[in-house]
Order: sequence, then structure tokens, then C-alpha cells
Amino acid sequence: MKLEPIVTSLLDTDLYKFNMNQVIFHKHTNLNGVYHFKCRNEEVVFTKEMLDEINEQIDYLCKLTFKEDELNYLRSIRFIKNDYVEFLRLWHPIRDYVTTSLDNGTLKLIVSGPLFSAMQFEIYLLEIINEVYFRFQYNYNELLASAKERLAKKIESFNTGKYTFKWAEFGCRRRLSKEFEGYALKELKDKTKNMVGTSNVYYAYKYNLTPIGTYAHEYVQMFQGIDSIPLAYTNYYAMKDWYTEYEGDNGTALTDTVTTDLFLKDFNRSMVNNYSGVRHDSGDPYVWGEKMLAHYKKFGVDPKTKTLLFSDSLNFDKAQEIYEYFKDKCKVSFGIGTFVTNDTKVDALNIVIKLQYVNGRPVAKISDAPTKSMCDDQNYFEYLQDAVKFRLEREK
Repeated sequence: MKLEPIVTSLLDTDLYKFNMNQVIFHKHTNLNGVYHFKCRNEEVVFTKEMLDEINEQIDYLCKLTFKEDELNYLRSIRFIKNDYVEFLRLWHPIRDYVTTSLDNGTLKLIVSGPLFSAMQFEIYLLEIINEVYFRFQYNYNELLASAKERLAKKIESFNTGKYTFKWAEFGCRRRLSKEFEGYALKELKDKTKNMVGTSNVYYAYKYNLTPIGTYAHEYVQMFQGIDSIPLAYTNYYAMKDWYTEYEGDNGTALTDTVTTDLFLKDFNRSMVNNYSGVRHDSGDPYVWGEKMLAHYKKFGVDPKTKTLLFSDSLNFDKAQEIYEYFKDKCKVSFGIGTFVTNDTKVDALNIVIKLQYVNGRPVAKISDAPTKSMCDDQNYFEYLQDAVKFRLEREK
């Protein structure tokens, strides 16, 4: 089977890739990164034919450059700066940075290179891997039909008032296909009033939607690779660099890279005032939300002026329940991905590409949910856990 190109525009990625990359471009061009792919599903088998197609798709990806209209669109986003856009005019994905192989049906993929370039591969590669797998493994037309049928029922539930919350689509990384993500966004935009935007910059541009996103775990993780920064203080330096780059714009902080409890040690009065809200991505959402509300109140800030953004493996029923619980306590928003872009009659893949090394040093995520933690070096992971524990106990 030979597929048409899957990624045909370098805008076909999450907005936060550009946001994070701009900070790196301005402040941390000396960092090198290594990313590893992982499929969290059990008993998923990738074939030689799939690998060959994935490699051909990567070859095509690495021939792409930004078009003038795409660069102009990036310039129109208020916090994207012109010197960074001029850098993107020259930039393109470099094929030598990506290696792939198969090990008894397990797909191995590593991205290695300057961090400002290596980090851009993640979403493109996940889009490619996901679509290749589902087109080769199943009858794609049957999956597409089931996805459209389920989407129609979701739209009906918004229009009948079952769902009343506002949300953004965060689904490009695990979508069934580029075709279906575009179809879903067009349908949701035209037939509901609840979707406030999308993380996918290409479809934001194509359909005149609001591009949405701030930063991911990898942004905080990268500070673990900077020798001068103590491991238990990476949130502080990450938020500080983010604030000086964006001056209070683009201000939603991610809390769980090295546990939310540690994050709160650095989410001081200044940061609380500088950031418009916080994002939840692991652990019990109600416990997390109450913890954040109490933290705002501790600094005399009215939680109703701040946004709690929930984005952890949500479906619409879960989002509605969370919304009902918090709606009178603060602003509430949601980022919902796979449930929108890959809800079919078969299970979606839970695939990730995570930052594992920066400047030769291991880095890790210590999530609020242990199953979402990922580190290639167990000794380092335990060392980081000890550093986090030491600071939390010292600053009780």
C-alpha cells in the first residue's frame, strides 16, 4: 500500500511547538535533545510494510519548507515575533535527525539533534505513525465511517444542551487521519457554538479558528539539562523564561512535570499574577482543581479571575462533570483530543514521543499519575524523585 503524503504543511502541528521553540530560539540555542517514541498500548504490532511507509512519509516531511502565506499567518499571531518567523523561513526538518527500526514488531524511533530543531518533529511524526498504522492495520473507510457517525452524535449532544462547556480541540497528535481531523473541525465549527479553537495551527489557519496552546512537559524538562539550574527548581526557571519572553501574554502554566506540589512552591505571588491560569494533565482533576483554588486564595487572588484548563484524557461526559463542579468557582476550559479525532469502532493508539536527554544528561517527567511518567535512565529518575522529595520536605 502506498499512501499520499500525510503531512503536507509545516503548520500541521500544535501551536505550543512554535511557542516553546521561540523561547529556545531566543534563549537556549546551545541545547541538544534526544527524543524516544513509545506506544503505551499492549500487543500492538508494527510491520515492515508500516515501517517502510513511515520512512517514506518522513522523507517527504523533510522536504517541506514554510510557504510565504504560512509565515504571514504565524506573524499574525500576536505573541509570535518576527525574528523567529524569519528563522522559520530558513528552517526545515532534517532527515538525519530521525532514525527508525523494528524490534519484533515494536517500533523504535529516536530524534536527536539541536533542541530547537529536534523538538519540532514530535507532532509531525505522531501524525504520520498514527495514520500509517490505522490505514495499514484496518479497513480505513470503515473506521472513517464510524468516526463520522460518532461525531454526529456528539454534535447533536451539544445542540440539545447535554453539553454546555467551552473547549478546544487538541487532537492532531493521535488523530485517525489528517482528513478526519479537518472534517471534524469543520463540522464542529459550523454546527456547534462550544468549540473555542484548536491546537492545530494548519486548521486554525484554514478554517479561521483560534490557535490555542502554551507549553508542554518537554519545555520544563529541558531545564534539567542545564548544569547551572538545580533540579528541583526547573519550574521556576521555566516560568521565568516564559514570562520574560511573552511578558504575561500566552500565560497558562502546566503544573505536573515534576509534580504539582513542587510546582506550587514556585508558583509564587508574582507568577500567580503573571499567568492567566494553569493546565491539568494528570492525577485526580477534582483534587488538583481544589488545590489550585486554595493556592489562589492563599495569595488573595479571586479564583474567578483565573482559568483552570483540563486536558487529561477527556471525553465530553467527563468534561461536563468537571465543568459543573468548578463553573461557579473559576473560569473553566478544556483541551480534548483523541476523543474527538480518533473515536472509532477500534481502540486508539496511546503513542508518545518524549524528551529523554538534553546535552547528554537524562531528563524526566514525574507526573501526578505514575503511569504517565517516562524516563530512559532509572537511576536518574530516582535521583530526580529524591531532589523533589527533599525540597518538598524542607519547605513544608
